[in-house]
Amino acid sequence: MGAFHAYDIRGVYNVDFDKDVAYKVGFFLPELLSADKVLVGRDARVSSDEIHEYLLKGLTDAGADVYDVGLSTTPMVYFGTAHYGFKASVQITASHNPAEYNGMKVSRENALPVGLDTGLGQIKEWIEEGRECVPAEVRGQVHPMDIRKDYLDFLLKYKGDWSGLKIAMDVSNGMASLFVRDIFGDAPAYIYEELDGRFPNHEPNPLVQKNVQALKELVSETGSDIGVIFDGDADRVMFVDENSRFISPDLMIAVLGHYFLEERGEKGYVHQDIRSSKAVGEYLAPMGGVMNTWRVGRAYAALKLREIDGVYGGELAGHYYFRDFYYSDSGLLAAILIINVVAKMKRQGITLSQLIAGIEKYQNSGEINFRLEDKKGAMDAVRDHFMNTEQSTAYMDFDGYRVEFPEWWFNIRPSNTEPYLRFLCEATSQELLDEKVSKVREILKEQFGAE
Repeated sequence: MGAFHAYDIRGVYNVDFDKDVAYKVGFFLPELLSADKVLVGRDARVSSDEIHEYLLKGLTDAGADVYDVGLSTTPMVYFGTAHYGFKASVQITASHNPAEYNGMKVSRENALPVGLDTGLGQIKEWIEEGRECVPAEVRGQVHPMDIRKDYLDFLLKYKGDWSGLKIAMDVSNGMASLFVRDIFGDAPAYIYEELDGRFPNHEPNPLVQKNVQALKELVSETGSDIGVIFDGDADRVMFVDENSRFISPDLMIAVLGHYFLEERGEKGYVHQDIRSSKAVGEYLAPMGGVMNTWRVGRAYAALKLREIDGVYGGELAGHYYFRDFYYSDSGLLAAILIINVVAKMKRQGITLSQLIAGIEKYQNSGEINFRLEDKKGAMDAVRDHFMNTEQSTAYMDFDGYRVEFPEWWFNIRPSNTEPYLRFLCEATSQELLDEKVSKVREILKEQFGAE
């Protein structure tokens, strides 16, 4: 039962969960969400067909009708859930994880995420206590449902003028391959476009830089203005500039301001996670963007964006959320909108690297992982050291701590699933950044034996 996490169900298939768990998730889900109709999609992983078979058996044994959209991106299932008014949906996917992984992303009405503390924990409890699955007197039926055209039509509404822009694109052998040609056409230089759930070229995680290397080389070879790379289920997207430099995904929250806040004039809240660069809010403030900072992960971000009626938002992990898209995330929609901005900037003589240079004010450590057991004690020790020796300007104590000072800030937070403490720091100079990171390493190693 190690597959139940804060945001979804995910793990190595037949190790962390199996077809029996898939069946029980299906059986208990209609009761949990008071749903007699459930929308289901799946990715192309080798194990997805078996999980699909047993999930559907559980759903129909519970008396629910299944509307099966077949192979799909995760955002397509979000779209279908909200657009057609389903009270429950499941996308079978392990997102960016290696091929041996799989899982299920569960949503309720309006495509709101169902996480461990909003329902998955109850299903886990029912499974662990051995609650019996007694089939309903009238079993549900499975109805094939084609929502591809409606979703594609929705996305194409946002496509701008890309003439004169050269695009390189790594589809990661993932689910974005269902749509990329229909959206971006034949002009981009594509690699790893074939749908293959074994991910033979690289793992479908663009945050790991070795997985972006082929795209960087493609940008260089083709002289492209922008490189685009999707993760396995196309709910995330990341970018490299015309110099083949990877762009930290949080900085693209600032880029999107040119579309929503400037072009459309939609002033208001913009969401970021607690790890996002301070530069994002500083860049968006003159455009009318008011930053809202909250916990990491879709289970929190999508709910928070809806709660504050934010215009849009994003995360360091490459998720981008849109009020236009039922407050949910879509890698394809984010790619369309960011390419729109880059194309417009090019017509003004501004390259993507120049645009990013105007945003990126700070030196950034990137997320550093420390392996230790006493995560709470270690977090408190780091926080207390700096707050006792310097005057802070802002303090946040959700999802770990974020403490800001006049010339630097840090976030320290526990991993939900591993014995790791994650630390990220920004400063106005490399020298100051190195000094602060070195001090944190010293505290964690000497007091907590961190590796």
